[in-house]
Amino acid sequence: MISTQEKVFNYAILTAVAVGVLFPVAWIIGVAVSPNPTGTLDLSSPHWGNFATAWAQADFTQYLKSSLIISGGVVAVSTVLAVMSGYAFGVLGVAGEKWLFPLLLVGLMVPMETIIVPLYYDFLAYGLTDTYKGIILAHTGLGVSFGAFWMRAAFRAVPPALTESAEIDGANSWTQLWRIHLPIAKPAVITFVLLSFMWTWNDYFLSLIMLSDPGHQPMTLGLGAFSTRYAVQDNLLSAGAVLISVPIVVLYMFFQRQFIRGMLSGAVRE
Repeated sequence: MISTQEKVFNYAILTAVAVGVLFPVAWIIGVAVSPNPTGTLDLSSPHWGNFATAWAQADFTQYLKSSLIISGGVVAVSTVLAVMSGYAFGVLGVAGEKWLFPLLLVGLMVPMETIIVPLYYDFLAYGLTDTYKGIILAHTGLGVSFGAFWMRAAFRAVPPALTESAEIDGANSWTQLWRIHLPIAKPAVITFVLLSFMWTWNDYFLSLIMLSDPGHQPMTLGLGAFSTRYAVQDNLLSAGAVLISVPIVVLYMFFQRQFIRGMLSGAVRE
């Protein structure tokens, strides 16, 4: 049994951590509605119109379109590849799996900064820079290692007795995937979708290298361009930053239960 003192100590630690995490968020939201452009917090007369002003001045409409195309494309392609590769490695078994899977995991260990220069020149040679398909391909390639690792662990957590029963009933590999493994691993799939969307939506570095055409740049680069044009209007910059973070916050709040279940069920269990 946990004593009262231990409970008080635990709640005190959790409260301190929560305050440390939420304070910067509350501060930037306060600055976003502040009438003072210097970044000073002033809530005497909140200016909610700062969000509309920031959206219009930064021309976020075009950047939003690009972000949705890029993030949606990456999530769709990455999810399919993650499910297929995870099912192959985790359930079906692949010839040379003991060598292929560790080789695939090298992608988790190599920092993107070490390969970005040759990656850029390869994409430039094939005409894939400044295109949606190029940036989608780059994000997908960099995330395929994690996707295979994540879904392999989720599929291996499915009780083997279910697979054996399905095989006895005459179910083939595709039927087992759609009728057994995917429904059970649904929280892990949703978690992967959210993580993939979040990483792609928040990306700045890869897009900065691969996309120089403002017509194809996502909202993160739009905010960067906005900051150079309006460096002294900190309240509008804060409003822009809040606008960019809204889709991630909304998705997490909507899928919170599935996300937590997926994080727990996605643990490696061999």
